[in-house]
This record gives sequence, structure tokens and C-alpha cells, in this order.
Amino acid sequence: MRTVLLLFCSNIFMTIAWYGHLKFANIPLWKVVLVSWGIAFFEYCFQVPANRIGFVEGFNGYQLKMIQEVITLTVFCLFAVFYLKEPLKWNYLASFGCVLAAVYFMFRN
Repeated sequence: MRTVLLLFCSNIFMTIAWYGHLKFANIPLWKVVLVSWGIAFFEYCFQVPANRIGFVEGFNGYQLKMIQEVITLTVFCLFAVFYLKEPLKWNYLASFGCVLAAVYFMFRN
């Protein structure tokens, strides 16, 4: 559970660093890159411990990556709808369902 919580925190910072600047196209790119790097530092402060803890507690690398992807999509969907004001269309949900199916197969014995 600690791994999942840390990955959620990491992904919040990652999403802000990668996509938060899209509404500010008037800011020079070099400034956006520097700010994004600063935000990404906090992403890594959560991501690295999350993966280390998860690995020690029994997840393998493939499972950690799949957990990461599901969390990334969840956080990004919320970000896109509430911050970017983009609609969540059926085909986006269908593709998300495909990733969830991949999770099922990843954790199946």
C-alpha cells in the first residue's frame, strides 16, 4: 500500500511537470523546462522510494511498471478533465480498460 501511495504522489508531480505548462504557451520554453525539472525533482523523491519499497515487499519490476502506468493514467485523466478542461471520451475509457486488462494478466499466477 505504501508503494501505491508513493506512486500516486510521484505521478501528481510528474503530471504537473510534464503537462502543467500547456496552459502557459506564452512563457519561453527554456523557463518551462527549468520549472519542470524543479517539479520533477519531487517526482523522483517519491518514485524511487516507491519502487524500492515495492520491490523489497515482493513486487517484481514488471508489476511495479504496470502499477505505475495505471496510476499515471488515473492521475492524468483527472488532470485533463479538471485542469486542461478536456472531455473524457468513450475511446479513452476503452483504452484505459485495455490497460486494466493488462494489469489483470500481469498479476495472474
